[in-house]
Amino acid sequence: MSDIKNAKVILIIAAHPDDEVLGCFGTVARLIKEGYTAYTLILSRGKTSRGDISDSEMKQYKNEMINANNLIGIKKVYQADFPDNKFDSVPLLDIVQKIEEIKKIISPEIIFTHHIGDINIDHQITHKAVLTATRPMIEETVTTIYAMEVPSSTEWNSYSKDTIFTPNVFFDISETIKTKIKAMEEYNSELKKYPHPRSLQHIEELARLYGSQIGINSCERFILIRGIYK
Repeated sequence: MSDIKNAKVILIIAAHPDDEVLGCFGTVARLIKEGYTAYTLILSRGKTSRGDISDSEMKQYKNEMINANNLIGIKKVYQADFPDNKFDSVPLLDIVQKIEEIKKIISPEIIFTHHIGDINIDHQITHKAVLTATRPMIEETVTTIYAMEVPSSTEWNSYSKDTIFTPNVFFDISETIKTKIKAMEEYNSELKKYPHPRSLQHIEELARLYGSQIGINSCERFILIRGIYK
């Protein structure tokens, strides 16, 4: 792993509102407490693939997103307007350029983003766009990229060597799991009843299960995609 303690700016790049909470908020909440600065980039408006969504519902959804991010201390949330569940209808370059635009503003050193093997097409394309926008050239600020797992997407794809999530980095979130749960509570319109993967009980149980596998109370798991040692 690259020396994360010397890297101070984090950018979460997620396809949809609430992906950021599900994937990495326990870890990012911990890192913010340790002195890191974190930003979130949401690439779509979300929900629009589910039928007619009123302006008031979209306003509520955006407020949920802002409140969830504010709760853990995210400095700013950026949001693009790519079509929900239709990233494959957009030139990849458009998504890459949006990521590059935000990168120029904040100069992140650490990125958390989606796993290439998720069942959701937007997650797959987000992963590809992130790698394209952070090609390891001499002026690139990003030294560490983590792929996160998102319940109800990562585990729902067919399992193969190309899609299965094989974590190699584990962050102890025993002190911030409750904060992650509170942030997810802000996404009231996205919550489901247990045992759905996006239920509060399942989110906490999953963190505790993964924690028990490595001898701690709760954790979030990631795949280190790139770690540059300096």
